[in-house]
Amino acid sequence: MKSLADQLREKLVTAPEKEKVPTSKKEPAGSAKSREKPAKATLPIMEAIATFDNSQNKTMVHVRFDSKTADTMNKFKMATNIDVTKFVAFAVKHLFETHPELKTIIKQFIQNTEL
Repeated sequence: MKSLADQLREKLVTAPEKEKVPTSKKEPAGSAKSREKPAKATLPIMEAIATFDNSQNKTMVHVRFDSKTADTMNKFKMATNIDVTKFVAFAVKHLFETHPELKTIIKQFIQNTEL
């Protein structure tokens, strides 16, 4: 069963494709079409986020974001159809993997508190 938001996303994604009309005019150099970014499937980070499996994660954490970041994450969900929870879980895991010094700080704190 699809939510209303999912149905609207599908309409937004398919509607522009139907409205495209082939034109023989050449687009100006500074037009929006010439500035389009590569398809999301070609970006390695997008594939990594999309394939990230957080289905076994059961622990919930309440976090606070500023309004601009929350708005951006919600727009990311609409643009990519990747759930914000999956996005945040991937981001935190990626942060700990790319900066192992964070884990070192945690380990040192634990060792100091056990003494």
